[in-house]
Amino acid sequence: MAQAAANLGLLYLGITEHAPSIPGTCNPIYFRNLHVVPRNICGVGLLLGAELNILDTQGSLDLADDFCLRHMDIRIAGIHYQCWQGGTPEENTAGMIAAIRSPITHIISHPGDGAAELLYEPIVLAAHESHTLLEINSSSLDPFRGKESARANNLQILRLCKSYGVPVILGSDAHISFHVADYRYALPLLEETGFPEELIMNDKPDFFFGYTGIQRPC
Repeated sequence: MAQAAANLGLLYLGITEHAPSIPGTCNPIYFRNLHVVPRNICGVGLLLGAELNILDTQGSLDLADDFCLRHMDIRIAGIHYQCWQGGTPEENTAGMIAAIRSPITHIISHPGDGAAELLYEPIVLAAHESHTLLEINSSSLDPFRGKESARANNLQILRLCKSYGVPVILGSDAHISFHVADYRYALPLLEETGFPEELIMNDKPDFFFGYTGIQRPC
């Protein structure tokens, strides 16, 4: 992954493996051992952490013990159908807002992928208030994924973020090195909404680190 990022000329790369509530992912020892990994490989600064699972309408997060968290540079949280216990759109929204407001969370992953019915205006406002970034996930928009509501949901998120001046971050959701920084499905939505370039975090590291409070890797 680091070599692929270097080949693309990236300065920084975030790597966040799925937290343990997803079947088949890493044991907690993986996350507790992140401290042994150099934070600069191939000239690329690495932000290593986890994609935590929002488990319920109270916004509970898995893998939230202090020992694991200490070794993470970046913490993403998202809803995944494999381990989500949801309710009404209002209840689901309350759960996501609780995760947004948690000091554990830096970024909400793929809020528009349709895994839960959500109300996006209060989510965008909570993200703005908490300096928690909302991800526009390119992989969710891949027709192969079959996420029928993802396009409309992400367009709604972008329009609301544009209206309220809320920054976003594009995510490639690369599960293999060849997809690092591949935003082919997200970029047309930015054009369609006329989304302001200054609100896109990916190419503004000073803005990103200052806004989120994440420590810049050495």
